[in-house]
Amino acid sequence: MLTHLKLIKIDNLLLIALAQVFIKYGLFEPFGIAITLNGFGLFLLIIATISIAAAGNVIIGIYDQEETNPKGLILGSITEKSANRLFIILNVVGVLIGFYLANLVDRPGFAALFVIISGVFYIYASYLKEILVVKNVIIGLLAALSLIVVGIFDLLPAITEKNRASQTVIFSIILDYSIFTFLIICIREIIKDCIQIDKDHNTGITTIPIVLGKDRTIKLAGILAILPIVAVIYYIYTYLFSNTQAVILVLLLIVAPLIYFIIKTFTTESNKQLITLKLILKIVLITGAVSLMFYQYILK
Repeated sequence: MLTHLKLIKIDNLLLIALAQVFIKYGLFEPFGIAITLNGFGLFLLIIATISIAAAGNVIIGIYDQEETNPKGLILGSITEKSANRLFIILNVVGVLIGFYLANLVDRPGFAALFVIISGVFYIYASYLKEILVVKNVIIGLLAALSLIVVGIFDLLPAITEKNRASQTVIFSIILDYSIFTFLIICIREIIKDCIQIDKDHNTGITTIPIVLGKDRTIKLAGILAILPIVAVIYYIYTYLFSNTQAVILVLLLIVAPLIYFIIKTFTTESNKQLITLKLILKIVLITGAVSLMFYQYILK
């Protein structure tokens, strides 16, 4: 059971679920925004999203096993047949719930989103992960979509001429968080590539650290981390500047860790240090998700 949870990367799935809950109850409910889904509808959306994401993690694990483990075992104990069965079940659950939700909000076309994401995961595992840079961008985009999908299913169907302005503001906040998530995940994937550079080299996968070298790539990750910092500072200036406490918290809990991350990239060499850098970025993601719950106190 623990091995299966590790295969689907349960920690990442929980973070996605929490972010979606925080969007619903930190942004939508406190401001009386017109919405489409009730609590049960959100629950179904979360199940659909994490099912597709879990299926994606499984198929990536299957293809990684085929390249590195001739015995056909994934994570040392799960057979490829068992993993394939799990992949199919998770995809079916995610897509079926997606179809139900799309019809529930009277937007049948929205169901295509889950089918497309499922397909992208499969293509990524079988082909795209071997293409330089594209693999990092795809994972970042899929992570960003896990946030945007809440706005698509809960906000968009409820937009009218009267509430368009308020709905647009809230949706723009979701987009801002999605862009931030995209940037952090892309950088995190680069660090991950640095950690598994030997494995990728042995399996013939071309990654940024293989092309540029491990040390240069780590420093590149540090330079790229300037982008989310600039984005956050712009966000502070645009939305939070009048709230001193909010500004201080964002600077301490998000900007400061990213600055520390940048500094560490210029001295990091070992995989142990790289794992620490990955952890810093995950903490930043968690902090960003939790911050959604505080808008009701900042903007009111």
